[in-house]
Amino acid sequence: MDEAERREIAGTAPAPLPAPARALAIAITLAGVALAIHQLFNIQAFGIVLIQGAYLYILGAAFLGLAFLVFPLRRDTGAGAIDWALTLIAFATGGYMAATANASLEQGWEYAAPDTARWVSIVFYLLILEGTRRAGGLVLFLIVLAFSLYPTVADVMPDPLNGYASPFWDLAPYHMISSESSFGIPMGAFGSLVIGFIVFGAVLQHTGGGKFFNDLALALVGGFRGGAAKVAIFASGFMGSMSGSVISNVLTTGAVSIPAMKRTGFSARYAAATEACASTGGVLMPPVMGATAFVMASFLSRPYVDIAIAAAIPSLLFYFGLFMQIDAYAARRGLKGLAPGEAPTLRATFADGWPYIAVFAVLIFFMLALRQETLAPFYSIALLLVINQLIKRQRFTFKSFGDLVVGIGRALAELTSVLLGVGLIVGAFSATGLAGTLVNELVFLAGDSTLALLAMGAITAFIFGMGMTVTACYIFLAVVLAPALTQAGLNEIAVHLFILYWGMVSYITPPVALGAFAAATIAGAGPMRSGFEAMKLGGVIYLAPFFFVLNPALVGEAPAWEVIVTLTTALTGVAFISAALQGHVSLLGDLGSDLKGMGLRVMLFFAGLALAMPGDGELGLDRWTLNGLGVALAILPLIVARATGSRAAPYVA
Repeated sequence: MDEAERREIAGTAPAPLPAPARALAIAITLAGVALAIHQLFNIQAFGIVLIQGAYLYILGAAFLGLAFLVFPLRRDTGAGAIDWALTLIAFATGGYMAATANASLEQGWEYAAPDTARWVSIVFYLLILEGTRRAGGLVLFLIVLAFSLYPTVADVMPDPLNGYASPFWDLAPYHMISSESSFGIPMGAFGSLVIGFIVFGAVLQHTGGGKFFNDLALALVGGFRGGAAKVAIFASGFMGSMSGSVISNVLTTGAVSIPAMKRTGFSARYAAATEACASTGGVLMPPVMGATAFVMASFLSRPYVDIAIAAAIPSLLFYFGLFMQIDAYAARRGLKGLAPGEAPTLRATFADGWPYIAVFAVLIFFMLALRQETLAPFYSIALLLVINQLIKRQRFTFKSFGDLVVGIGRALAELTSVLLGVGLIVGAFSATGLAGTLVNELVFLAGDSTLALLAMGAITAFIFGMGMTVTACYIFLAVVLAPALTQAGLNEIAVHLFILYWGMVSYITPPVALGAFAAATIAGAGPMRSGFEAMKLGGVIYLAPFFFVLNPALVGEAPAWEVIVTLTTALTGVAFISAALQGHVSLLGDLGSDLKGMGLRVMLFFAGLALAMPGDGELGLDRWTLNGLGVALAILPLIVARATGSRAAPYVA
């Protein structure tokens, strides 16, 4: 759990910055974004050309320094003398590292730094730890601290934790100067991909994008039975993809969707669970997704668009399962949609929201057609700002633009602090050679069982997801766990998405269930009961990672015909699983709640598994045998549902 999410759940949003801190935040954010544009577009203004290391040092120092002001030592009084001093020290140390970046690269300072660079590295290391504590929370700070210092005692640790040792005097410059630690893959992804998409998401929301997507969801499904909950699926999916934060998604879309759900007959607990699941899935949905997807692209050395395409089918499976469960729940209880006139029309929605469609068209064109994912968000932002100034009702004022820039600065400062801290973990594994040792041990423990290795990975990702941000959890497991799964013969992209999904599971799974707890606060429901309801409602999120990691067709890594066939059977399987969890088959009828009904639900659940699971794998059955078994198991439950229930119309006004 990161610090921003803890504050949001507690209902204590960040207080407005004092005037000096606000002015500096605006200046740093604008300068940082301008620097990113200068570097990524290769503008070379005034003949200035920065090597990658110098560029990342400047970005890192700027936003790490800003983190001390937006996350002050005393939150009640705002930034004090200590916070300002830490900010200035961060600027100074980062400036030194940037100024000496060429020399350090040419002379190999990560292994033989001069004394001045060593002392500066130690100071920078301590600043990163404090920034991680403030932005990421105490748990992440302790994990980063322990792993970052591990190389100093690696030689005296027992197997399999034994590794090469490094004294702290040598370790600090390695962490700060090498491209394997704080300024390695995580910060590299930040400087090339993340910063543009973070700015794009913030500008889109501040210019009315959130309202457009909410209105679009209302127009599409608001009038159908359970429409208020179905609106939450679409709206939270769109918003989560932009924001990349489960908690902020819950608090923005949930403030509208949860009261609407309760007003149309949903229980408070179910409304909270629906919003929590929809918001969690939004972070996993292309085209924007969260910051983690961009780090994933850097780890895999693949274009981000490949990651987005691979994530599309798993996201579809999750949201389809959620939609089917809500439809079954509404049908079983006779819940109606929103009243006529309460939802906007599609015509009115598109008339007001055409600029956002144009902006997304530009984004997708640059990403897919031109393969320029690093530049795509900046072109889209430019178009959005031009349109914004042309439409009077959405035009920025001086204050609202300042609020936007400060909001972007907060997000970038928080993410930079976390990425720099998690980079220390990556550096520790690199310095000791521990990553390869742990991979071999994991493979040895799992034996020849891929399922056992996946189960170990899922449990590990879930546990770390409870104490770390999604990005931090992913980076840690991408170093430790992903190579073991890949070595077992699994598809590389599917493995990394598997880790990402299981790192997200903790947001709807007690005892942590941060997304469910935040939604329960809005709904006035019990947090734990909402969490358990979210587990049931989001059941597909626990199963889908196993489906796609064992069958690369579900991440698009197969011929087109195989992807279509596999997706069709997987969607059918997900529909059966959702019906079994709710005890109702949409368009047919109830399965019942008595002993016979429970038996039918179990049959339908395993029918869904058989249809969605890949063949020729651990079960030793080919696809067609599994599909035939699934159909055979589903026949009786479907016949009973048709016989005992009345065929309900999908639209209930």
